[in-house]
Amino acid sequence: MAGNVNVLTVSRFLGPAAEEACQYVTGIVGKNPLLLRELDLSERELGDTRVNQISALLQDKHLLTECWYQVRVFVNSSSTVHHFSLRDCGLTEESCSALATVLRSNSSLKDLDMSNNNLQDSGVKKLQNGLENTNCTLEKLRLNKCNLTDKSCSALAAVLGSDTNLKELNMNNNNLQDSGVKLLCSGLKSVKCELEILRLNNNSITEEGCAALNSAFNLNPSNLIELDLSGNKLGNSGIEKISPLLTNIQCRLKKLRDCINLHSLMSLHYIRLSYFLLFLSLKSNPSHLRELSLSENKLGDSGVKNLSDLLMNPQCKLEILHLCECSITEEQCLILTSALKSNPSHLRELDLSENKIENKGVNYLCDVLKDSLCKLERLR
Repeated sequence: MAGNVNVLTVSRFLGPAAEEACQYVTGIVGKNPLLLRELDLSERELGDTRVNQISALLQDKHLLTECWYQVRVFVNSSSTVHHFSLRDCGLTEESCSALATVLRSNSSLKDLDMSNNNLQDSGVKKLQNGLENTNCTLEKLRLNKCNLTDKSCSALAAVLGSDTNLKELNMNNNNLQDSGVKLLCSGLKSVKCELEILRLNNNSITEEGCAALNSAFNLNPSNLIELDLSGNKLGNSGIEKISPLLTNIQCRLKKLRDCINLHSLMSLHYIRLSYFLLFLSLKSNPSHLRELSLSENKLGDSGVKNLSDLLMNPQCKLEILHLCECSITEEQCLILTSALKSNPSHLRELDLSENKIENKGVNYLCDVLKDSLCKLERLR
């Protein structure tokens, strides 16, 4: 009951717009937003006006904290919204102005998802004003499928080169192209940039973009954990351009805390040289690689051989390996399982679904599972 009294006491300090937003959100989620740490309004037709009201509420929440102290009302830190999802809410650039104000207001917001909205470059430019502010505490920004071009990259590069807390940037399914990647790299090179995860899936990036990324991350390699370039036409030359990044011993791709998804470095129909270059880079320093996805690629004998060499490396600590629909035969399965038996103590998940391993291939896998050192928990 005391918690309800606190909320009622605090609600007196809300402005008209914030109060209306408070009532609206309560009606949707069934709980007063003043008690939430996470607010997900995805796939609701909010529109810019409603977002403006909610932004006022988010700003008021910080002011409310001050008011609570003034009236000596105890405030639990869990009443602060850290995660705010506005995916697919029919928003435009106008909402970005309101949210930029929230980011400047010293709010506790850590994770903002505005994906699947028609923000366009002008919206990102407005967000920039909040993201660059020293009061901004945002760590994750998702702008997936927001109709962005290379112009947005210029604004975000400026953010990355500032004293920002941003650790994760998702710009999947936009139209950044190589020109956008090059602009973004001017921020990635900055010693102030602490970005750990960069997702650029399906952005019409080619070998030129790969070269720019490789150059940027080699100049500032100490923070990168995950790089997603899937869905781009990198080609053999693109792989050649990005592979040297994997050999940089200072790169946190080599000091992995959790996992890296290297499906981002592969795409359908790469020729054999691509695999050779990739595996050559990985074998030079494999000790921190945790996840590798090569699904929907025809590895061939040479690809399977290179992969097996990587798996046999005593320094290899791979935990997740996805090889779905890779046209792997029973003979190739024998090569892979032999490699796994020589270094069985790390792999937790193996996906060989939709291949041609047949009964003999299954028998080879069973031999691996019988090994007392085998740690495999999931086999597909």
